[in-house]
Amino acid sequence: MQRPLSLTALLLAALLAWGSAGTAWAKLTIEITGGVEGAQPIAVVPFGNIDGAKPGVDIADVVAADLARSGKFKPMPRREMLMTPHREDDVDMREWQVLGMNSLVVGEVTPRATGGYDIRYALMDVFSGKTLLADTVTSTSKGLRNAAHRIADAIYADLTGEPGVFATRIAYVTSRGHKSRVALRVADADGFNAQTIVDSAEPIMSPAWSPDGRRLAYVSFEGRQSAIYMQDLGSGRRERIASYEGINGSPAFSPDGRRLAMTLSKDGNPDIYVLDLGTRQLTRLTDHYAIDTEPAWAPSGDHLVFTSDRGGKPQIYRVAPTGGMAQRVTFQGDYNAAAEYSPDGRSLVMVTREGGRFRVVMTDPQGGSRRYVSNGRLDESPSFAPNGNMIIYATQNNGRGVLAATPVSTGASHRLSRDAGEVREPAWSPLMRR
Repeated sequence: MQRPLSLTALLLAALLAWGSAGTAWAKLTIEITGGVEGAQPIAVVPFGNIDGAKPGVDIADVVAADLARSGKFKPMPRREMLMTPHREDDVDMREWQVLGMNSLVVGEVTPRATGGYDIRYALMDVFSGKTLLADTVTSTSKGLRNAAHRIADAIYADLTGEPGVFATRIAYVTSRGHKSRVALRVADADGFNAQTIVDSAEPIMSPAWSPDGRRLAYVSFEGRQSAIYMQDLGSGRRERIASYEGINGSPAFSPDGRRLAMTLSKDGNPDIYVLDLGTRQLTRLTDHYAIDTEPAWAPSGDHLVFTSDRGGKPQIYRVAPTGGMAQRVTFQGDYNAAAEYSPDGRSLVMVTREGGRFRVVMTDPQGGSRRYVSNGRLDESPSFAPNGNMIIYATQNNGRGVLAATPVSTGASHRLSRDAGEVREPAWSPLMRR
């Protein structure tokens, strides 16, 4: 039976295939590979540099790129701008109306006497002429990209009524070099500022964020034996959580961050367990001769979904966090795996097989109607953005593992590339608390 997305196959693939990449690490960036229909036209004018400011980051360019990646906005190319005002008082709305813009963003960057910069910006409605949003963001020289992401988040939230996710981060696994070094990496949501969290000669897999975005759980094969680790991103301190004999895999934090679901085979076949991180009490949720793996919590915390072949083929099941009878969720198709809930709990994203192709699909929590959101041949590891409006997943491009992101509500697609030869298993962080 073909099981490319089961834990067992992933473990074998990790052991055998990480040596195929020989490219050095580079910056992870995003390329738009699909068109955007129905996007709102918006002009993000280059920000003015006041009092000799030399920020080193084009704030307006970062903001415009963020908004474009959401699939909901179509920023105006700079070459088409007939004027470049920096303050509301300098704006002639008639000019922007003629150019067909709905919204306009202007701003300026001023150096602070104590170091860093003040970034003042304004969002304006072109047709009413009203200022919808005006604020000043303070930033260090090194934090300018993050400041730009926060500005984009504020603009996105004001125009859509939904939180932006541009200041969030993405964790992923990659490999490089002739000696097949493997790394767990974390980058900004636009692919910049990538940092290595763990570097190893052995496979690393299944990164999972804590709800506060401060910790990552993951599987490492140090010593040629799988174990689950939890690492604090601020201090770098890490702790081995599970290292039982056999499989230790698929960690998933509960919505309150107090428990960690995982797959263990210490008692025989792979089953789903939940570990209380405070008391270290381990609860077995499933007890079946089949392979149960890939647990994922419902946002409410009242149940988990997981992948199991107990019906003969991999399908999605659900179970209470205290265990008990598991209920089958998916019935369409002969292969459904790696399910994850949307943040609002109204949708599931998962991988399905159709005609020998593995694609990402969205469905309702009852496994009813479904919609394809990817079009590759080997798409896997889907992860929702924390506002539920985008999905990131792993795919293939010219035989190389890359990451792709797609807005849920449009046909746009973005490919994250230019990192190591093989990039896989993305996980989108929660909204960052400040």
